[in-house]
Amino acid sequence: MTSKPKITRVNDAVSISPQVDLDDVTALAKAGYKSIICNRPDEEDGDHPRSAAVAKAAEQAGLQFAYIPAIPGAITDEDGEKMRAALAELPSPILAYCRSGARSTKLTQMAQAASRMKPSAGTSRFDVVIVGGGSAGIATAASMLKRNRKISLAIVDPADDHYYQPGWTMVGGGAFSAEFTHRKEKDLIPSRAQWIKSAAATFDPENNAVTTADGQEIHYDVLVVCPGIKLDWAAIDGLPETLGKNGVTSNYRFDLAPYTYRLVKHLAGGTALFTQPPMPIKCAGAPQKAMYLSCSKWERAGVLDNIDVQFHNSGPALFGVKEYVPALMEYVERYNAHLHMQSTLVAVDGPARIATFQQKQNEEMKRVEVPFDMIHVVPPQLAPDFIRSSPLAAASGFVDVDPATLRHPKYANIFALGDACSAPNAKTMAAVRKQAPIVAVNALAALEGKAPVADYDGYGSCPLTVERGKVVLAEFGYGGKLLPSFPNWLIDGTRPSRLSWLLKDTILPPVYWHGMLKGREWMVKPHSIGAD
Repeated sequence: MTSKPKITRVNDAVSISPQVDLDDVTALAKAGYKSIICNRPDEEDGDHPRSAAVAKAAEQAGLQFAYIPAIPGAITDEDGEKMRAALAELPSPILAYCRSGARSTKLTQMAQAASRMKPSAGTSRFDVVIVGGGSAGIATAASMLKRNRKISLAIVDPADDHYYQPGWTMVGGGAFSAEFTHRKEKDLIPSRAQWIKSAAATFDPENNAVTTADGQEIHYDVLVVCPGIKLDWAAIDGLPETLGKNGVTSNYRFDLAPYTYRLVKHLAGGTALFTQPPMPIKCAGAPQKAMYLSCSKWERAGVLDNIDVQFHNSGPALFGVKEYVPALMEYVERYNAHLHMQSTLVAVDGPARIATFQQKQNEEMKRVEVPFDMIHVVPPQLAPDFIRSSPLAAASGFVDVDPATLRHPKYANIFALGDACSAPNAKTMAAVRKQAPIVAVNALAALEGKAPVADYDGYGSCPLTVERGKVVLAEFGYGGKLLPSFPNWLIDGTRPSRLSWLLKDTILPPVYWHGMLKGREWMVKPHSIGAD
């Protein structure tokens, strides 16, 4: 076919060509094609081989053949449906041809549209499939659809409810109501996205497919994976049975955050324990935020001196970025909180109100029981089960990605972001807000067969609520590099600030609901690879 115009590749399954001659068929077979579709009517004027002759040549070359003639300027929906059926049934790669290639292109487009609108037998296909309808999934979908309204995009998620999870710390501190952090999922799915209300179960990246728990098979050209993180409550003995009673609470659950505040409000003396499991966890500052806001409440109520406040952290340091530690330590000392590093919660006896820790003491690990009046628990966290068992997983269990482009290192049409990806950034909402536009433009580039165009610097933010009305605004990227959003004269992130509280309390929630989830990329425009 050296004399013909270049074959146009539509995707991995379909290519388009002008008129095919009989002596081209063998060359097509050698080039790897498995099927040929003729869209040129036999009776059309011109010197061209009839469909029967091409079919015979195809059979001799070991190719499948289909004859779907279309009249120029009079292509019907029926023609498009026949093309859809052929593309679904014939082995790929497939070459479709007509006199100039124009009709084959039109029919292929109609077939693709029909496949998206009329999935059959539990199978559907989209340009983009996003697994996860939380913050990352909806933000990425919104950013992609603002850039290209014509793509077909599906979001796979079974949840009826959507939450602004950074607000749960504020609920536990009495600053927000729980309902303030809640919306219905159906009200947030972008209008041009199709919501597949089911849980993803398995991935087949070799065949560009996702299967759901209810047996649907969903095919994609580009896949974005962002199902969040698994909270492993059961990893702590006795915890599931006592959560929400016996003084045992956690701001990591929507229904328990109000219980946190009730416990804090009514505690006038005794022992209050706050725990932090091994990394990684979502919002690594949240465990100590609960402690600071509780202490601030007790301080204002005049009962703080009657309470033994303890912070048990599995890690060796109060916070992972050293520049913020001095300000935090001032509050630890102000509240007379007792720090226990390398102390991991392993069991809770709710009725007896005893917490058991594995503690490092003099280079030995010892099991220590601590009585409590209230305990705020942060559970261990890991990648969702269906991610850990999938071919997409890195050794950590999270979706393997290049830290800069957030693209899978093996599968060029797969991206991941949010808590489920393996990038070594802090797992925070601020990180997701920065990642979503980057994945959006890189995924759209992949849809066109292009390389990634934007990179991620690891940005994350942790507004550390050190007291009611003040926040230490930690902002940092890969390697702990400080990445402040504001000039130092406005907000010095290493010091507690009332303006930072205003940001956390008043500004960020509407930015989330009306900005991030709508594809409005305020202060987070994607950074082009190679740009200063």
